[in-house]
Amino acid sequence: MATKKNIQIFDTTLRDGSQAEGVALSVADKVKVARKLDELGVHYIEGGWPGSNPKDNEFFEQMKAIKLKRAKLVAFGSTRRVDVAASSDKSFQNILASGVSTVCLFGKTWDLHVRQALRISLADNLKIIADSLAFFKQNKKTVFFDAEHFFDGFKANKTYALNCLKAAAKSGADVLVLCDTNGGSLPDEISKIVRVVRSKIKTPVGIHCHNDSELAVANTLAAVMAGAIQVQGTTNGIGERCGNANLVSVIANLDLKMGFETVGGARLKKLYETAHFVDQVLNRVPSKQQPFVGLSAFAHKGGVHVNAVLKNRLTYEHIDPKWVGNDQRILLSDLSGLATIRHKLTKLGFAGMDLDEGKLLQLIKEREQLGYQYEDAEASFSILVSHALKSYRPHFQLVDFKVTDSIHANAIPKAEASLVLRVGDKESRAEAEGVGPVHALDEALRKCLVSFYPVLALVQLTDYKVRVLSTEAGTRSMVRVHIAFSDGQQNWNTVGVSENIIQASYRALVDGIDYKLLSLDTQAGKSKRPANNS
Repeated sequence: MATKKNIQIFDTTLRDGSQAEGVALSVADKVKVARKLDELGVHYIEGGWPGSNPKDNEFFEQMKAIKLKRAKLVAFGSTRRVDVAASSDKSFQNILASGVSTVCLFGKTWDLHVRQALRISLADNLKIIADSLAFFKQNKKTVFFDAEHFFDGFKANKTYALNCLKAAAKSGADVLVLCDTNGGSLPDEISKIVRVVRSKIKTPVGIHCHNDSELAVANTLAAVMAGAIQVQGTTNGIGERCGNANLVSVIANLDLKMGFETVGGARLKKLYETAHFVDQVLNRVPSKQQPFVGLSAFAHKGGVHVNAVLKNRLTYEHIDPKWVGNDQRILLSDLSGLATIRHKLTKLGFAGMDLDEGKLLQLIKEREQLGYQYEDAEASFSILVSHALKSYRPHFQLVDFKVTDSIHANAIPKAEASLVLRVGDKESRAEAEGVGPVHALDEALRKCLVSFYPVLALVQLTDYKVRVLSTEAGTRSMVRVHIAFSDGQQNWNTVGVSENIIQASYRALVDGIDYKLLSLDTQAGKSKRPANNS
């Protein structure tokens, strides 16, 4: 069996990724992400630019005490200043002080930038590149040269762009990283130019692509096919403007589809976990549609699709989702067929029970017409199915509730809720205050029920979303409320729909509580709820 060719994975989430709009990483955040990337098995983690800001200085200082298992920490920097010798350049001293063994320097390779940005001669720029690389090689560092704007420079002045690479190679660069800095190149251009570089220069080549044309991943893969041995990018593709090459997709494609070795086969299962961890630390909402690791990447909704994929996943899945740590999801909607219903009933433990599947499917379609959506609300679907069982008995019943919202000038708004429920053969009343009507209603529900069901004290709301469904009706529009719950061990989601946002919220809240209690009934194997004589 042929040995797979290794491709170096260079993650620059902590440097290039941190330049994305809306991204702000603390030192603690950077340390967390670095540890996670090391667990994934990337080869290089670019931590930042020592000396450019106090945060990066502190990060490199803290990392001196942290032993990475696989990755090497990299310090980023620019070639020396125009009027300063390499040995006197303060930024170079800051890089040395960071304690890293690997340095990534960027330099100009497009004559336009040399003349108009640096405003120096082309010859002087070549000397700057050579001096800078030589300085770090003399200091026993592994040095990668990021050839900034290389592809644009090559198209404008092929000879000069290549001369910049040759100057870096002659001074000892370990990898020449060709950068599509403006993100405007096409895969065939990338491939052709990488092949030219490899035919002219023996030093190994890397690739660094931006995503301004939605081609960063494609361009990166094209470069590897043309002989690049290192790929630079960011986790989830974050970065300045439209972002960088998404290393999650790059790694998965190289390993699973192209026959290369990246982080190592077993570690591929950490891709989902790593991608979502980084988004969580960055306080970003993960993209459901992100290839390989998005929640929707292997989600199936249409009845024909579901019917086929349950028979053989290859019918509508390009890989086994478990290879990257993801999972198949079967979604419920008005597009669902009986195959979807049967799959869901089996998954949720209702298989073999006295249910009319066709009638249940029709009910779901009718409720979807009203605005309900069960794709991300399996708890509400479980409640819907439970209600269809002849054996179902409610844990509690609503008698009445009232919510008032008081807002006075220059005062903090206050909401109050009063609630009456019937639990078994007893009536339970409660009043509560909250920062808003839904908060007050949630508090009143708990007060009413916690003496009967103490476990509800552990249940917390972790997310609350409202969507207007019929905007043409103005303030009388139907609204859909999604609520996420957690008890510290299990997470579940519910949905409620109404023209009244409070009623929609109440329905979602009740489903969330009822789902927790039904789960306990199932675990106990019998009902321990108060007797209901109604």
